[in-house]
Amino acid sequence: MCMKPESIFLSLIIQGPQSPGKNIDVMLRPLIDELKELWYNGVKTYDSFRHEHFIMKVALMWTTTDFPEYGTLSGWSTHGRLSCPYCQENSKAFHLPNGRKISFFDCH
Repeated sequence: MCMKPESIFLSLIIQGPQSPGKNIDVMLRPLIDELKELWYNGVKTYDSFRHEHFIMKVALMWTTTDFPEYGTLSGWSTHGRLSCPYCQENSKAFHLPNGRKISFFDCH
């Protein structure tokens, strides 16, 4: 039931031209506090099908970001040879021959 479209909502944070960068944790603090409260304590909710109240708990299951924002949210460095969180030290990344850029072409 919880995966039905009517039970899912999407909330967005569109940072715009003046993004908080590494201070994103300050911006997300109220959301994190509320999610923690809803996870540990829950909130009394009415089930109209069963005609009874229950304690609903909430979890953040996914985030969808581009790769640089992934680094900002997770604290992982998304620059350099070890920037792939999947490969880590086993990265097949290489420097392009005519520049200083790193390529991850055909890594996985």
